[in-house]
Amino acid sequence: MERERLTAFTDGVLAIIITIMVLELRPPQGARFEDLAELLPVFLSYVLSFVYIGIYWNNHHHFFQLVRQVDGAILWANLHLLFWLSMVPFTTAWMGENHFAPAPTALYGGSLLMAGVAWTIMQAMIFRKQGEHSVLRQALGRDLKAKASPVIYLAGVGLSFVWTPGAALAYLAVALMWLVPDRRVEKHVVAHNAQS
Repeated sequence: MERERLTAFTDGVLAIIITIMVLELRPPQGARFEDLAELLPVFLSYVLSFVYIGIYWNNHHHFFQLVRQVDGAILWANLHLLFWLSMVPFTTAWMGENHFAPAPTALYGGSLLMAGVAWTIMQAMIFRKQGEHSVLRQALGRDLKAKASPVIYLAGVGLSFVWTPGAALAYLAVALMWLVPDRRVEKHVVAHNAQS
């Protein structure tokens, strides 16, 4: 099975997720700039989630340039990832509208953690399909960022109940780690495309 349908479907779902998130941004009741201050937590949670969805889209795009064929396991693993990413608009809205209260902030971190777990599962399915000498596996190497991210998410979930700004900083730290596309993957994509 070719990868194009999987990537096109994923692109569409991620576009819908971003659209849903922006539709959750409601204008303030008043007509003064000061009235916008009440919406700051909603806006900040939207920005963080937009960055996360953008990171997943960017990395998905890069990963699947190193994948020629997909099978049913990869399709289901990709759907599993999209399920958890589709929860992000809900957790974003709940966290923002409740000004980063403990339970919504913890659930937000939980949804990010589960998306990260789903990404790892999808990656493992790709490795299995590509075999022992997977181009993607070679590109990723030890993948320390992927190993550190769940630990930081769990710390953020725990911090949600004692210091919510610390939880938000933990989630931001993971986003900043992933903001720049993985140079190792980009290098392999360029080399792989040059050979094609």
